Order: sequence, then C-alpha cells, then structure tokens
Amino acid sequence: MDQNTIKVLAQKLRHAELKSIAIDPLTATHPNMTVADAYAIQRVVMEDRVTAGNAVIGKKVGLTSKAMQNFLQVSEPDFGHLHTDMLFDEEFAIPVSRFIQPKVEAEIAFVLSEDLKGPGVTMLDVLRCSAGVIPAFEIIDSRIANWKIKIQDTIADNGSSAGLVLGSKLIPVDAINLKHVGLVLEKNGAILETAAGAAVMGHPAQAVAWLANALGNMDLPLRKGEIILSGSFTKAFEVKKGDCFMATFGGIGSVKILFE
Repeated sequence: MDQNTIKVLAQKLRHAELKSIAIDPLTATHPNMTVADAYAIQRVVMEDRVTAGNAVIGKKVGLTSKAMQNFLQVSEPDFGHLHTDMLFDEEFAIPVSRFIQPKVEAEIAFVLSEDLKGPGVTMLDVLRCSAGVIPAFEIIDSRIANWKIKIQDTIADNGSSAGLVLGSKLIPVDAINLKHVGLVLEKNGAILETAAGAAVMGHPAQAVAWLANALGNMDLPLRKGEIILSGSFTKAFEVKKGDCFMATFGGIGSVKILFE
C-alpha cells in the first residue's frame, strides 16, 4: 500500500474518532490491505495524536484469547498505543457520548521499570523489568460501524483501543502468581463473570513478552515507565449510560469504572 493511501485512511480513522462517527470497514474498499499496511496506518494516527499534544504513555495487547483469534482468523495478538487523553480517573464518571460503541475489558496493567526490547524477550524478562502491576479496565471502541472488523481494520484502528482506567495501588510482581490471579467482574452490583490470569496467553506476562518481541521486529522498544495493558481476562462487555463496572483481582486489588 502506498504512503498516500496509508495517510488518507489514517485521516479517515482520526476524523471518525474526533467526530464520534462510525465508518465502513477499511478492508471493504481495500481488500488487499496487509497487517503491515494496517500497522503503518495505526502509526500515522498515533503520530497525529502526539502532534496534537497527546503523548504515548504505553501500549495495549489485544486478541490474547484463542476465541478472539479464531473469530478474526489470526494466530497471534495485536497491539495499539495508549495516549495521555485516554487515561481516566476511576473516581469520575466517563461520558458515554465520547465514544461510538464502547465496551469494557478487565485486565492487569504492567508498569515497566526498565526498557524492554525484543527479540528473545521471555516472561521472566517481563517480570524482572516490571515495577509492578495494577488492576485496570480498558475501554475499547471501534470506529468501524457495528464492529464489522477484520484483523486489518482493528489494527489500523489502534487495536480498537479508546481508554483505560487504573486502580490506585501498584503491586510488586514477585508478591503474587499472576497465572493464578482470580478475577471477579461485576456490573451494577451483580457478578458478571469470573476468570483467572491463565486466560491471558497462559500468563499475563506472556502477552507483554509477545508485545516486546513484536515491537523488536520493528526495531522499537518498550520504554521504562510505560503502562502495558496485557489483555482481557474475559470477553468485552457493552456499555450503557449509568453502568458501573467493578473488577476485583485476587491479591492485587480492585478498579471501578462508571459511565454517564
């Protein structure tokens, strides 16, 4: 895909985000778009957001479950960028109107204490280079109408990432076995689902290792201080005005997210 087409498609996605409008899948008009093309589009959008004053504060890993990989007919996860204007405080309600068709996912966020660059990064490297973990919600939102996405559409669209909310306490990674961490996810006071850390590629740190290696193939590092969302323990749940979600992770703590 030529650079002009990449720029035009990136501008189309950015306009949809800023105006909170949905557009047709990019793959509908560009069926030969590759995954590499999609990441090139994502990078142009990311650079535009940075130019607008929204620095990159981390990354998200998506498609960490086999079910979602099978749904999009892919064999590995994807990633997107987290920006300053995507970070919300759990004590304040988030306007649903800011998004198009939002959903939430309960995840563990890693905070890096050292740079991390592939290839060859392992789960143990991730644990060694992490200051700790925090309970988190990711808000996902597709700029593609009705979530009619292929893998190229979601990658170009920043991995469908739109926001995050973090808990209040950083927990050292050597204090807990993340593979066995249990999640209780509640919506409006009722239990919605339960899961364990093993649902995320066998261990949440494996997802971060995958990300470091994927970026390493592009000669890019994960940076000290970055927040890394490691992937959802469960499927994503739709959001409506007035909804309040609470995610409690055993031994790590809890995080809430409220919409208005």
